Amino acid sequence: MNIYGVRLNETKKNYYFEAQGKIYINTNVIVETEKGLQYGKVVEKVAKEKIKELGEIKKIVRISTKDDYKNYLKNLKDAELALKKAQEVANKMNLKMRFLGASYTFDRKQLLFSFAAEERIDFRDLTKKLASIYKTRIELRQIGARDKAANVGGIGQCGRVLCCNSFLKTLESVSMNMAKNQNLALNPTKINGGCGRLLCCLAYEDECYKEARKGLPTIGSIIKYENVEGKVVNVDILNRIIKIDIGNEIREISLNNESNK
Repeated sequence: MNIYGVRLNETKKNYYFEAQGKIYINTNVIVETEKGLQYGKVVEKVAKEKIKELGEIKKIVRISTKDDYKNYLKNLKDAELALKKAQEVANKMNLKMRFLGASYTFDRKQLLFSFAAEERIDFRDLTKKLASIYKTRIELRQIGARDKAANVGGIGQCGRVLCCNSFLKTLESVSMNMAKNQNLALNPTKINGGCGRLLCCLAYEDECYKEARKGLPTIGSIIKYENVEGKVVNVDILNRIIKIDIGNEIREISLNNESNK
């Protein structure tokens, strides 16, 4: 089996398809999906040992032609116009929703819109209205704050383009425990991203912090050290240095070499 990773409609996520023969990387192809035919670009060849991990795999229908590319560009242009029209119709219907993206399947059997809203929207009448305008199946998908940030983009606290908008292929779950594991101040302005949710980068080093934390006491715990007893008031996880309050002084202890500084 020749299995290739394909990116559809300029997305960052790879989808996997089977080809009858060899296809070169960066080749544009037409693929079969659940939503219909889609235009995409081959970005990787999957190693044989990883094929079993991919689940159900559909087919690459053909390598695209010049006419296919022209149709793809027309779909992009028409989808952009449809996006503006959908927002206009929604505004006239007094629906508080912001449209963020629109895309046709390659065969134009479906027109997919994504939008953001503060609350759940009943868009059934809007769907019917758009279907009557574009004469195709309409799908509206409400996306969350993190997906909205990935779609719109922006600059993060680090001064770089948001991870979700630049290189992340999927948005993994991020928990408050990750911030706690890293001894971060639980201040929303420090640990929340542009989407208002927890920073995606909290997950990057979580496993390292879990490993480094092994054997370290928690803040507030009472420990004995060199025949003195004290309360742990600070823990430097990566350097494995703790500070204990022994009553008349704060003593700093390195647990790497067990030497008292």
